[in-house]
Amino acid sequence: MTRPYIKRLSFTLLDSITDKDPMVQEQVCSALCSLGDAQPDETLHACEEYLRQHDKLAHPYRTKILRAMETVLSSHIHDLDKDTAGAVILLATSEMTRTKELDCDWQQAAGSVLVAVGKRFTNQVMEEVLSRFQPGMLPHSSVLHTLANLSVSNAFDMVPFLPSILSTMLPMLSMAKQDALKVVFCGALQHFSESILEYLANLDQAPDPTVRKDTFGADIFGAYDVLFHHWLQSRDAKLRLAVVAALGPMSHLLPSERLEEQLPKLLPAVLGLYKKHAEAFQISKSLGQILEAAVNVSSRTLEVQLDALLVALHAQICVPVESSSPLVMNSQKEVLRCFTVLACCSPDRLLAFLLPRLDTSNERLRVGTLQILRHIINSAAAQMEAKQPFILSSMRLPLLDTNDKVKRAVVQVISAMAHHGYLEQPGGEVMVEYIVQQCALPAEEPEKPGPDGEDLAADSVRAVSIRTLYLVSTTVDRMNSVLWPYLLEFLTPVRFTAALTPLCRSLVHLALKRQEAGADDFLIQYNANANLPSPFAMTTRLLVVSSNPYLGDGRGAASLRLLKVMHQNIHPFLGQRWETTMPMLLEYLDEHTEESLSLKEWEEKLLMFLRDTLAVVSDNIWICQLSQEMCKQLPSYSGTPQEKNFLYKCIGTTLGAASSKEVVRKHLRELLETARYQEEAEQEGLACCFGICAITHLEDTLAQLEDFVRSDVFRKSTGIFSIFKDRSEHEVERMKSCLILCYGHVAAQAPRELVLARVESDILRSMFQCFNTKDPALKLCLVQSLCMVSQAMCSSAQASSFHFLRKTELVTQMMEFIRAEPPDCLRTPIRKKAMLACTYLVNLEPALEEQTQADVVHSCLHSVMALPPEAEGGDGVGREPLYLDTVCALEDLLTRLLRQNMTPQGLQIMVEHLSPWIKSPRGHERARALGLGACLLEFFQEHLLVSTLVPFHNLGLLVGLFAPRCADTWTTTRQKAVGCVYSLLYLQLGYEGFSRDHRDDVAERLLTLQDGLVNADPTILFHTCHSIAQVIAKRLPSDQLISLLLTVFESLGDPDKNCSRAATVMINCLLKERGNVLLEKVPGDCQPWDLRLL
Repeated sequence: MTRPYIKRLSFTLLDSITDKDPMVQEQVCSALCSLGDAQPDETLHACEEYLRQHDKLAHPYRTKILRAMETVLSSHIHDLDKDTAGAVILLATSEMTRTKELDCDWQQAAGSVLVAVGKRFTNQVMEEVLSRFQPGMLPHSSVLHTLANLSVSNAFDMVPFLPSILSTMLPMLSMAKQDALKVVFCGALQHFSESILEYLANLDQAPDPTVRKDTFGADIFGAYDVLFHHWLQSRDAKLRLAVVAALGPMSHLLPSERLEEQLPKLLPAVLGLYKKHAEAFQISKSLGQILEAAVNVSSRTLEVQLDALLVALHAQICVPVESSSPLVMNSQKEVLRCFTVLACCSPDRLLAFLLPRLDTSNERLRVGTLQILRHIINSAAAQMEAKQPFILSSMRLPLLDTNDKVKRAVVQVISAMAHHGYLEQPGGEVMVEYIVQQCALPAEEPEKPGPDGEDLAADSVRAVSIRTLYLVSTTVDRMNSVLWPYLLEFLTPVRFTAALTPLCRSLVHLALKRQEAGADDFLIQYNANANLPSPFAMTTRLLVVSSNPYLGDGRGAASLRLLKVMHQNIHPFLGQRWETTMPMLLEYLDEHTEESLSLKEWEEKLLMFLRDTLAVVSDNIWICQLSQEMCKQLPSYSGTPQEKNFLYKCIGTTLGAASSKEVVRKHLRELLETARYQEEAEQEGLACCFGICAITHLEDTLAQLEDFVRSDVFRKSTGIFSIFKDRSEHEVERMKSCLILCYGHVAAQAPRELVLARVESDILRSMFQCFNTKDPALKLCLVQSLCMVSQAMCSSAQASSFHFLRKTELVTQMMEFIRAEPPDCLRTPIRKKAMLACTYLVNLEPALEEQTQADVVHSCLHSVMALPPEAEGGDGVGREPLYLDTVCALEDLLTRLLRQNMTPQGLQIMVEHLSPWIKSPRGHERARALGLGACLLEFFQEHLLVSTLVPFHNLGLLVGLFAPRCADTWTTTRQKAVGCVYSLLYLQLGYEGFSRDHRDDVAERLLTLQDGLVNADPTILFHTCHSIAQVIAKRLPSDQLISLLLTVFESLGDPDKNCSRAATVMINCLLKERGNVLLEKVPGDCQPWDLRLL
């Protein structure tokens, strides 16, 4: 692109800079910058010419153009030719001084252009700027700004100009009358001083290495005299801050004797500004620079001023901070920097000042002191090294403080100590324990954001401590020997449970480091570390806490990972096996969440892992030691029932793997003697333990139960469960309940081939002693255990040949329990459990007598059907799980009884038991009965096996019972009734020889009609009933018509008016559809008809 083209394009863009839309203005500037990237010289020439030609262009637009030029210059200063640079310098200088206003954006933009050009063309820029900086005349403020900024951005090229600039400026200071101009002079002196200091600090790279600080001393002191003695006394706060900001770097350039002379006045004056200014950043920054200068000249004054300095600086750290703005934070950093300077020159006096203040009970003072202590530990490590024991001992009282802010500060101090070897000193372990204690604090509830939007939970004591422990463990190599194996001591104490996840993560990292270092470093010498948990204690603890894996930030996965990495210290045989099994457990946790994980399935996986581990070890002594440790840890989990329950299962699993019968009996006896029978979860856990143990030690388990009930606990007994008089009746019942559960679990878990021989002689004998109880909990345990015993007997391979003599007695007792339940509510699962027990028992020989069966069906139906509708959950809002489970148990029992007589007669017997409930005046009872009827018919249909064609002789009677209910006032009852008729018609087809998958078009119409029964409109309802009667008429055998009509006639007096009217509709339809067939039967059947019509 040619220069004229660039010029035209640039002018076109620049003409749009005045657009009213700010977005357009920004896009023009962006386009200019892009054009400048491609053609910097031409673009800059175009901008320069445009500004000269458009002298009246408003200041805001001129500022934007100048900013664009600065951007181009900053990126392409090395590509710029001398002519272009000269033109830009002249323009910028002119623009900068065109107005007398102070600190406007236009001037700043022009000055920034000069600074950008001055990075390469320093001499040209200085020539033009100094022409406007003449002795005896106050310069334009923007000239001072530009000189100051040039000195900062290009110290090496600017410092040679500064002696003449300073000598010219010095007389001007007394000429400045306006505070705003004085502020500008102060800023220039500050930047000049900073530039000189940078130059002197890098003399090896400077163009003139002969430059010395003395060159500037006289001029700087002259300026200092004006600023300190005159301007610092100003009432203008902005000027005072500008003065103090300049005095800081200037103090480094003062001659040593002058600085020493001024310090007694300078330091108190600067400290006095803290009282006058809320915003203390500049004061603290300048004070730090002055202190550094004083230390550099080995000032004796500093010792005299030290107490006043410490008091003032300490107060600044302890002042309450209202916000976490960058300026406030930077101010705190500058104060801490002052403490670093003092720590390096007077460590003893500083600690003598700080450490006693740790003993105060004032929160702000203690927190502030801890912040300072942390800072000097980090920033003055060499000076503090000899003071480490002293500092450690001074932390005694802060460690006891319960204030959260103090705790956070203490944790931060300990973190600093860890990096500098303090924790390797005697007493360092106390600090580590403190961190772990804070990690073990209860997890915080989610809080609302703080006043500045910060996340309070992320800054909590616990969160800070967890981060600190992990960082110290993983990034501070010198802490390895302190933390390993010491952190293992915190795994087993219950009070550190909440810290398990961070502990495990840190220990895994430390263990892997040790493994990399070699086997000798990794293996733990337990004899030399008496407080360390044994391999058995560690295994037990980590396995048990893994049973609730998502608790405590995912402690399950963390515990298992630690267990895996510690395999060599647990048992030498486990490494290879755990390399296979442990990743599968961890993967399972990764695939689930707390909501989706089934705790029952997870516990079973952990128990399988334990069984597999015991099989790999295959060392009876080791297994017995593990079981002993598991029993020892039981009291630790009294506050966590789920984990204690799982530990009982682990004990049962471990004892099951032990080959020593003496050890097994000893531990089982101790478990029975020490169990807390008042706790339901513990009863269940102990029973599970005995059941699992019985898998391999049935004889010993039963013997131990028998011995226990004959022991001193049950001494002087008249029955098997009589106990000391000093025991409360409630405690007696709880103990009985637990022992009954133990027998049930033993029967459920023991080898099936061994159970039958011990059921009546050992297991049930104890249960029969308790059947007269009125305690609901004991009843529930009895029926639950009987369920398990009955199921075990039924699942035995010898069940078919087993003759259970006391079967009827048990069934009768279950009925007693059911009848004793309150008829108006469903509070416990006793009904459900008792019916499940009967379901298993009816399979055993001998068969129940007909009357006993009838009593069972009647009692069970009444216990469920008569319940008020609230038992279901009320108003259809959602059925209670207990009610649904109870109904399922009833369905299972009825279908099991029906299966024993899979004939039309057997079906009729079951339906006759339902008949009173089907005709009940209460709608919810009818609905339940129809639901059960549908279930029985579906079961009968699914299991129907017709070997020879036989008549379904009672079809008419059954259809007649269900058909009128198709018009019931309850929608669910209507639909279930149609379903029952549908099933009955298909049963008839089955008896006629049709296959089970046969579909009949006429019968299938019932499913279509079923949908129409949702509408409660009487006209639609009775029309649907007429259609249903037509289907029945077409499919009912002729010999069933009379029994159907006789049964439907009985529904004419039904308490539900809809059903009686539906009976009328159906009778009329049947007579119309099948009247010819009925006429043939009139002579023989006339008398019964006449009787019923009367």
